[in-house]
Amino acid sequence: MNERIRVPEVRLVGAQGEQIGVVKIEDALRMAQEQDLDLVEVAPTSKPPVAKLMDFGKFKYEAAQKVREARKNQVNTILKTVRFGLKIDDHDYGTKRGQITKFLKAGDKVKVIVVFRGREQSRPEMGIKMLQKLAEEVAELGAVESSPSIDGRNMVMVIGPLKNKADAKAEAKKAADKAAKAATSPAQPNEPAAPAAE
Repeated sequence: MNERIRVPEVRLVGAQGEQIGVVKIEDALRMAQEQDLDLVEVAPTSKPPVAKLMDFGKFKYEAAQKVREARKNQVNTILKTVRFGLKIDDHDYGTKRGQITKFLKAGDKVKVIVVFRGREQSRPEMGIKMLQKLAEEVAELGAVESSPSIDGRNMVMVIGPLKNKADAKAEAKKAADKAAKAATSPAQPNEPAAPAAE
């Protein structure tokens, strides 16, 4: 038989957290029944064990809500990928640099890939030069996490954001709120009123 041995007395804590003191287990169970609450053992190893009067269903529900809320507020850093050709023109380079800037501002990591075609594979120093130039241009937003390395026909570098995703999200929300407030604010009171038409 695996029946639990009952303890003769418990240190009882009330529903509002008040200390009731050491009481017999029968009295604690009676008090729980009178208040329509559950008697929950919170510290079984202490002498005597500590029990609390609480609504256990409500307690479990609130704990689950906290977990759900924490999961909702959790943000995951995403690894974005941007590909470059070795013979990219200035306009396309600027566009791709703009994408990288946007990703880093949003708090995402960026995997930059330089693709080598044909004979370009014999000139890896050109890829390194391009990636170093790019890293310098976005240095105020991100830092190089893994320096350029050859991966088959490609050269890969990872740039991590200086701000984490949660901070970037909060900053973007603050900027959007500020812009919305500026758009809805009334005209300044110091501005002179327009003369009335006669």
